[in-house]
Amino acid sequence: MSLRFLQHATLAALLALPMAASAAKPVIEVYKTAACGCCKEWVKHLEANGFTVKAQDVANPSDYREKFGIPAEYGSCHSGRVNGYALEGHVPASDIKRLLAEKPKARGLAVPAMPMGSPGMEGPRKDPYEVLLVKDGGKTAVYKRYE
Repeated sequence: MSLRFLQHATLAALLALPMAASAAKPVIEVYKTAACGCCKEWVKHLEANGFTVKAQDVANPSDYREKFGIPAEYGSCHSGRVNGYALEGHVPASDIKRLLAEKPKARGLAVPAMPMGSPGMEGPRKDPYEVLLVKDGGKTAVYKRYE
């Protein structure tokens, strides 16, 4: 092989890396109402943590929660989906990354209600909350606790 060929092949491989990396980046679909400010802040949190987000304003995000198999008692103000997993509420990006790396057998993650201090709900106080791993049949396990 000539040096010129190796240089061209190396350059082509280096140029392809960003395209391959962006193609592999998970896309999170978010279903929210147009008026909800905390949903917009959660989307910003996801984007700041490396996710591509496709947000859609819908009349009733709870329809998506039901469609994705998350029981109503774990509901929040928005629903999402990434790589076949449901995301309900203000789930931190770090927990989503962990979910995608570990690939547990589950419906997805949920942060019920809208706890102060969770991503998108930042403010003067920070309440403890749990991220729940929602399994088939609606059973849950604590995935992470925030104090």
